[in-house]
Amino acid sequence: MIIARTERLTLRNWEEKDRDLFFTINSDPQVMEFFSWRRSRAEADALFDQNRARIAETGYGFYALALSRDDAAIGFCGLARADLAPLLPEETIEVGWRLARPFWGHGYVTEAAERLLGYGFEERGLPEIVSFAVANNDRSTAVMRRIGLSHVPDGDFDHPRVADSHPHLKRHVLYRITAEHYAAGKVAD
Repeated sequence: MIIARTERLTLRNWEEKDRDLFFTINSDPQVMEFFSWRRSRAEADALFDQNRARIAETGYGFYALALSRDDAAIGFCGLARADLAPLLPEETIEVGWRLARPFWGHGYVTEAAERLLGYGFEERGLPEIVSFAVANNDRSTAVMRRIGLSHVPDGDFDHPRVADSHPHLKRHVLYRITAEHYAAGKVAD
């Protein structure tokens, strides 16, 4: 199931051949720097299966991000339910990503996330898309700004699923783009 393509990338559902990569990105201390946990192999496998089923059923989830030249997965980028009610309305869709370290710094996440904004607004008819990250996660917030999302300071929040034992990871910044602003940006290009 292919969701979208760019010149260099394919966004698709996960395949069995991607299982090891999924574990790697969910257990690597540098990739998971802004998360309070690292997943074991069993936890990563369970999440892999759950995510693959959700994508097949709803079309939403964190899609495998693969290089077009050889279809090798390098991480994920997707549109998924934020699941943060009451902080965000139940129907809120977020764009999010995680990339294996060897592929950092090549613009892959920006390229994939920009394409997913088009998919979300033009093909799925979403009214808005959000993204959020730990307040000092400069790499992720830079991507959010590059793809046209704007910071919503009064929407910043303490993430309810981050344990109090990790206070430096609790505060999250919220970024957002509406379908109207996305369309206006497309016209301006």
